[in-house]
Amino acid sequence: MYQWRKFEFFEEKYGGKIPEDVTGEIQCCSSGRGKVVIGSSDGSVSFLDRGIKFDSGFQAHSSSVLFLQHLKQRNFLVTVGEDEQISPQQSGMCLKVFDLDKAQEESTSSSAPECIGILRIFTNQFPEAKVITSFLVLEEVPPILLIAIGLDNGCVYCVKGDIARERITRFKLQVDGVSDKRQTPITGLGFRLDGLSLLLFAVTPDSVNSFAMQAQPPRLQTLDHIGSSVNTVTMSDRSELIVGRPEAVYFYEVDGRGPCWAFEGEKKFMGWFRGYLLCVIADPKTGTNVFNVYDLRNRLIAYSLVVDKVSNMLCEWGNVILITADKSLLCVAEKDMESKLDMLFKKNLYTVAINLVQSQHADAAATANVMRKYGDHLYGKQDYDEAMSQYINTIGHLEPSFVIQKFLDAQRIYNLTNYLEKLHEKGLASKDHTTLLLNCYTKLKDVEKLNTFIRKEDGIGELKFDVETAIRVCRAANYHEHAMYVAKKAGKHEWYLKILLEDLGNYDEALQYISSLEPSQAGVTIKEYGKILIEHKPKEAIDILMRLCTEQGTSNGVYLSMLPSPVDFINVFVQHPHSLMDFLERYAEIVKDSPAQAEINNTLLELYLSKDLNFPSISLSENGVDQNFTDQSVAAAMSKTGSGKKKIADSNDTIEKDCVERQQKGLELLKLGWPSDQEQPLYDVDLAIILCEMNSFKEGLLYLYEKMKLYKEVIACYMQNHDHEGLIACCKKLGDSGKGGDPSLWADLLKYFGEIGEDCTKEVKEVLTYIERDDILPPIIVLQTLAKNPCLTLSVVKDYIARKLEQESKIIEEDRRAVEKYQETTKNMRKEIEDLRTNARIFQLSKCTACTFTLDIPAVHFMCMHSFHQRCLGDNETECPECAPEYRSVVEMKRSLEQNSKDQALFFQQVKSSKDGFSVIAEYFGKGIISKTSD
Repeated sequence: MYQWRKFEFFEEKYGGKIPEDVTGEIQCCSSGRGKVVIGSSDGSVSFLDRGIKFDSGFQAHSSSVLFLQHLKQRNFLVTVGEDEQISPQQSGMCLKVFDLDKAQEESTSSSAPECIGILRIFTNQFPEAKVITSFLVLEEVPPILLIAIGLDNGCVYCVKGDIARERITRFKLQVDGVSDKRQTPITGLGFRLDGLSLLLFAVTPDSVNSFAMQAQPPRLQTLDHIGSSVNTVTMSDRSELIVGRPEAVYFYEVDGRGPCWAFEGEKKFMGWFRGYLLCVIADPKTGTNVFNVYDLRNRLIAYSLVVDKVSNMLCEWGNVILITADKSLLCVAEKDMESKLDMLFKKNLYTVAINLVQSQHADAAATANVMRKYGDHLYGKQDYDEAMSQYINTIGHLEPSFVIQKFLDAQRIYNLTNYLEKLHEKGLASKDHTTLLLNCYTKLKDVEKLNTFIRKEDGIGELKFDVETAIRVCRAANYHEHAMYVAKKAGKHEWYLKILLEDLGNYDEALQYISSLEPSQAGVTIKEYGKILIEHKPKEAIDILMRLCTEQGTSNGVYLSMLPSPVDFINVFVQHPHSLMDFLERYAEIVKDSPAQAEINNTLLELYLSKDLNFPSISLSENGVDQNFTDQSVAAAMSKTGSGKKKIADSNDTIEKDCVERQQKGLELLKLGWPSDQEQPLYDVDLAIILCEMNSFKEGLLYLYEKMKLYKEVIACYMQNHDHEGLIACCKKLGDSGKGGDPSLWADLLKYFGEIGEDCTKEVKEVLTYIERDDILPPIIVLQTLAKNPCLTLSVVKDYIARKLEQESKIIEEDRRAVEKYQETTKNMRKEIEDLRTNARIFQLSKCTACTFTLDIPAVHFMCMHSFHQRCLGDNETECPECAPEYRSVVEMKRSLEQNSKDQALFFQQVKSSKDGFSVIAEYFGKGIISKTSD
């Protein structure tokens, strides 16, 4: 005991005399529910409040209150005391239960609590003992109570049940054997409830015993053959029995004696408070009583005080209350944790402080604060290893930068590494912490620890550090294998490939890795690193793209719309057009109905028709020349030697041959992409035309113009190239109106030859043949057009003009005869009209025109010389039934012509489409349609 440190972890709160309202000698005390209950020798019970002032009291027994206990679950007070004897043979010792929430009405002004149960302790079946030495109440399930009464004869009387309703069971427990004539008193009792098992401890001066209460009858077990005196038995908060003897304090479990603490001196009182052992010990050296508070876990005396003779000790309001024989009272309270720690810090007792906060279950932040101060103390003493062990315990509560800053010195890098490792183990490391730890490993060249850190996994297989940070640090330190392991483990495919391609140049393994990925992930990585792969491994990279973009890369059928489009990967073929062409051609061969077919064809057309593709010639690669040089610089560098000139010539031939082959593919794509049964092609026509014009691809341009029926643009192409033979052949093909052609092309062709300024007699004669055959232009226009070409002579058109004049003469003669005929007809019509106006008309028909019977009156005669019975005409007497249809058709035709004259668009269309527009105008005038004018 004398080796234990003493501290002032408690302090006296208040003390003084017990109020005078508490009469008689104090026999017993109890606490609970915010009050201190005192039983006196005069049978009264008094209640003291928190200020140690008298609150209330009542007369519980007529003589003396020996024991009492204030229950926790219900506001009941159980007392044992002396009352008046019923008979000389029967004692007045009674057990009473008071309900403190109920007051019993009395005639006096004050009221006592209702006594809900009275029980005589000694009966015929339970003989009277001289002294009741101990008393204890256990609250079971309400309203059941288990009361144990220890006697001086070694017996324990037990009462179980609902005393208020008198539903109780009484039984006796005997500690000493039957054959043992010497009886020892019961000095202490204690209940231990462990699940469904209930144990009753019974202590005598010579033994420590236990009764298993669940057994019937309760089973006795002697735990030890030494005991203790009265008031030196208590229970810990872990339901351990504590027995105090002069030489030591003993702890007992269910199965026997436990730890023992050698505190010398006679134990007067013992108790338990918040994990502390309370002892009032008689000091044999000074003859005084000392009140000690022991912290058994930390092996220290938390408080020590010399006191007078103590009659009772209890705990209430978070205080330890000592009541002395002279009716004085002393309250001792535990200091707060901060005060205790300040006291220890001043004495540099950091280990004690740490043990204290841990034993009293302080929050983690408070514990970490103590450890931090201890670490600072050790750091100041240059004990860096121990200081770091304390700082490690503060992880999660202390800012890591505070510790890291202290150990950044290279001489303490091992301590810093240890701290950072623990930080990562607890999952509290940031990216900067990961960077710092990996830098420590690389600076120490500790590959083993680096391997352990990188390959270490937690319970679910996830890495406990920031992955990207670890990869960057390992790459920077040339630990590529470690960086690749982390990237692969974390599924960082982009980083894994970046290391393989950019750091190691391992293209084969990169391709293998991409092939092992899921299609979606493989697509992402190809977009990121496809340029490098296409540059070094074009064939293998294209194979991967083919598997991604076609059903070849799937185990089951997948809709094309769900597969990646080749268009998404075009950007990876920058500076590698031939590889792109190869990829798209292979795709187009397999997939015929791709949703991106138009985009693919557009790209292929651009590749096929472009003349300036960067062609990787053999000469450049063999001579080690950078392909990014311009053709001019390469030619200048190689032209210095004869071999260089030859290789340049070979390269140019190869480029020219490649260009021709690509243009042929382009023309084939233009034709295949625009089938005859489709109105629109599978490519952008405008883009195709632009590409053909930019790259002077005549065949493609002619095909597109022809498909779009832009015949004039077709012949314009031939005109630009001065291809006279091609022009005439084109007009023969496209100018035939019988096959849907445009005959006006011959007029354009004639105009071209008239303006060309060259001798093209042969071509003009051939053109005039088709113009004359289809009567496309009037002779005057032909002459005016050809007159512009000074190289042409009259002989070119001589035969044409002669034929046209002869033809016109025939037409004029025919027109003259028609005019004479129309004039004669008109003259006869006018004469007949005049005759009708001036002379009488004699009708000589004798038969009806309708029925052919003899004509009789009434009859109707028409000016057309037809006669009818009136009955044959019916209601229609205004027109001749025979001539009416012809007349009506003429009227209808005139009306229709008048309506057509109002449709100007139809008129101009007829003029435009007619070979001789003048004849159309003359016809309109002849029909009298446009002869009328309006002001």
